[in-house]
Amino acid sequence: MVVIGLTGGILTGKSTISRMLAERGAVIIDADKIGHEAYKPHTKTWQEVVNAFGKSILKENNEIERKKLADIVFNDPHALARLNEIMHPQMHSMMKEEIERLRGEGVDVVVLEAAVLIEANWTDLVDEVWVAVAPEEVAVKRLQNRGGLSEEQARARIRSQLSPEERAKHADVIIDTDCELAKVEARVEELWQSLHKRA
Repeated sequence: MVVIGLTGGILTGKSTISRMLAERGAVIIDADKIGHEAYKPHTKTWQEVVNAFGKSILKENNEIERKKLADIVFNDPHALARLNEIMHPQMHSMMKEEIERLRGEGVDVVVLEAAVLIEANWTDLVDEVWVAVAPEEVAVKRLQNRGGLSEEQARARIRSQLSPEERAKHADVIIDTDCELAKVEARVEELWQSLHKRA
């Protein structure tokens, strides 16, 4: 089995690449979904997050209101570091378990899609790191169109993440998504064929 770690900055096209790989038969593990699982009310992780950030981040049903939490951590590097200290090790063990389960099922290719794959030190879970890249201007426009953020908010989100240059140092493969979709698809197809020769 080959495990690909797919990463990249916010709105650089990770999900598009992920979807193309899924269409070709890869099994996708979405770190965001794992994060949602870890946040479930009254779990150990949920309790640690509530202890760290207070009950004001909770909805009436005790679920964590992710937007409120995001507003806190994206404006305060110490708060973000605190949240990551709680979440990253927990998510690592949940993803490791899922990868082992899929290995046991005889799956050929697993894609771990994670924006913070490198920062969170999750690269030990994967065989290769693939990085999606797009110029900051493109990501800002995508964020404004999709997320309804101001340009300032969009840039703050992008700059709170690892720089593309830093990510590229860890990359086995770089996929530029600032082009027509057909070109991205052709690149993914070419990579998929070479994966299959190895898997």
